[in-house]
Amino acid sequence: MLLWIIGFSLLGSLGAVAGAALMLLFPDGIRRTLVPCLISYATGTLLGAAFLGMIPAGLKQAPAVAVMATVLGGMVLFFVLEKLVLWRHCHDSECEVHGRAAPLILIGDAFHNFVDGAVIAAAFLTSIPLGIAASLAVIAHEVPQEIGDFAILLDSGYGRTKALILNGLSSAATLPGAVAAYFWLGETREAVPYILALSAASFIYIATADLIPGLHRQVNAVASVRQFVLLLAGIGTIAFFHFGY
Repeated sequence: MLLWIIGFSLLGSLGAVAGAALMLLFPDGIRRTLVPCLISYATGTLLGAAFLGMIPAGLKQAPAVAVMATVLGGMVLFFVLEKLVLWRHCHDSECEVHGRAAPLILIGDAFHNFVDGAVIAAAFLTSIPLGIAASLAVIAHEVPQEIGDFAILLDSGYGRTKALILNGLSSAATLPGAVAAYFWLGETREAVPYILALSAASFIYIATADLIPGLHRQVNAVASVRQFVLLLAGIGTIAFFHFGY
């Protein structure tokens, strides 16, 4: 099981950075079209992983009131963390949060990736299908996030190589988060449903507070249909891995 966790943690961190770096090779026009598509798909994977996987798995292991209270508390917690610039997913280099300081972006990203590692570990300790679904959701929402981070670092005067190295270092926090959670949860299995509930809260918060508002900025009919189809595709992908494994 530890090998599954390590493998998908590395895939989630390094894969997201590699995907973001690859996207930066595309011309600006193509990238402006592809990033909203990625965000639409990522929104579906996050919501699917939370509502089809993590919350039901948590409810099987702990009382419903306790699990749902943890989800609610997690939503409040992530609101506070976002106010502290530790939990943000805007994808516009001119947004108010991004304009504060590039180092804060890297610190916040490292913290977020550490938590993503714990999410992956808790999901795999519940079941392999849930672990794969959670890992896919992490990768899907981190690729557009890393693209935004690259843009911020470049706008802040960092060279491409330095920006890539710094983003890689912050993304590497996923692995220690996963390993630490694996050993801790291995000794404290009763905490798993509550970690799953917090993980679901983080996915729901990112999808509803950060990603969906950005999608609503595109108001034409074609973009709306594309967003809807890709959102359903994201949910369908999670359902396939979770129920069809």
